[in-house]
Order: sequence, then structure tokens, then C-alpha cells
Amino acid sequence: MGVLLASGARVEIFDTIDSTSLEAKRRAAMGEAGPVWFLAHRQTAGYGRRGSAWRQSDGDLAATLLFRPTVKAELVPQLSFVAALAVADAILRFAPKVQLSIKWPNDVLASGAKIAGVLLELVASPPLIALGVGVNIVSSPSGLAYPTARLIDLTAPAAPPRPRDFLATLDEVFTAWRQRLESDGFAPVRAEWLSRADKIGKRVRVQLPGEIVEGVFQDLDLDGALILDCNGVRRSIAAGAVLPPERAR
Repeated sequence: MGVLLASGARVEIFDTIDSTSLEAKRRAAMGEAGPVWFLAHRQTAGYGRRGSAWRQSDGDLAATLLFRPTVKAELVPQLSFVAALAVADAILRFAPKVQLSIKWPNDVLASGAKIAGVLLELVASPPLIALGVGVNIVSSPSGLAYPTARLIDLTAPAAPPRPRDFLATLDEVFTAWRQRLESDGFAPVRAEWLSRADKIGKRVRVQLPGEIVEGVFQDLDLDGALILDCNGVRRSIAAGAVLPPERAR
């Protein structure tokens, strides 16, 4: 059955697995509806957005929550923003003085360097969600297109949390933010996300299929789309990737 968290979610822990998100998909295909977290000490095929490889060391967090959302169907995509806020809040529980920001839609940055990523996938209908979360607790991968950070440097001289302890905290704050979305809608989530947004008011470049769009990051619309001012033309972007800071002008 695995460990049971205060929210009622189970936790199943793997020494090694291909991917916690792939495991969530396999379980969903077998009729599992959760809520259940799959936590891995090591992944051999971890992945992030657009299928990019996710690097992880033993001691980092690699986990996926399989669950059936209780929010209205139109709010399901906004769980991505909820998850980003929850990951940031969980990090702050262990490193309260760190300066965090969120790169649209859900990468968590520590002083401008990526410390965590979130991947929200719809794996069944009616909605069944696999929420993948990776947090650099003890390692900061090198050789990537963007700078990285790790939690161990932010908690020193105190020891960093074990992955399962971080997961318990994440589950707690994610549950609270989900309840906020369910009771109050997207407006308060959007307002809090914007208060932590990276590069707001600044020029960014966004990779879309077949093109790169450049403009000033002005706002999020009421559905969470990125609003850019492209030389006086307002453009709404529902899905894309904000390019790393070193590639922005």
C-alpha cells in the first residue's frame, strides 16, 4: 500500500525506475486513479516538458502524483500554476530566505537559476492527471542551456531535506493550493503567480512550433496564457517555452 500522507495520498517509493511519470501512466491504464505519489531515488528515463531529459542524482526529488482533479473542468489546466506555487512554497519551508521566482508557466528559479520543474499531463478521460515534479536538492546539472541551482546550497549549514520529507511538505502545500483553486477560482492563484513571475515587464523570447516570438511580458490572461506586447501588438500565447535568460536580448 505504501506510505500514507496527511492528505490521504499514498506514496510508493522506487530505488530505480525508468520514469515516475511513465509509471503513473502505466497505473492509470490499469485502472488506478490515486491519489498516489510515485517517488524514485533514481530514474533511467526521466523527462520534462516537450520530452526533454530530466537529470537527477540520488537525493534529488523525482516524483509524480496521479490523481483525479476535483476542480471544474475548465480549471484543470490551471493546476500547472497551482503546482508551481506549491513547489515554490515547499522550497521556502526549507530555505525561507531564498529569492524565488517562477518562469512561465511553472519552472521555479532560485536567484534566476532553475531549481525545480513541473510537468502536468492528462493521462485519461474523464480527467486523470499525472503531475511530475523534479527538484534539485543535492545536484545542479551542468551543460544545459540555462543555469541551475540546488537546495543544499540554500539550506546550509542545515542539512537539506530527504526527498520523502520534501514530498510530504509538497503534498501539504499542493493540497492547500488545490483547495484554494476549487473554492475561489483562478483569480487568487493568478494574482499570487504574477507576484512571483520571472521577467514580468521585461522583454522575453518564446519558442513556438516553427517560430520565436519576442515581446515584453505584460500579464497572464484569465486562462493563464502569456500576454506579450510585441512592438505595440498584444499577443496571447497559450503554450510555448520562454527561452533561457542568456538567449534573451
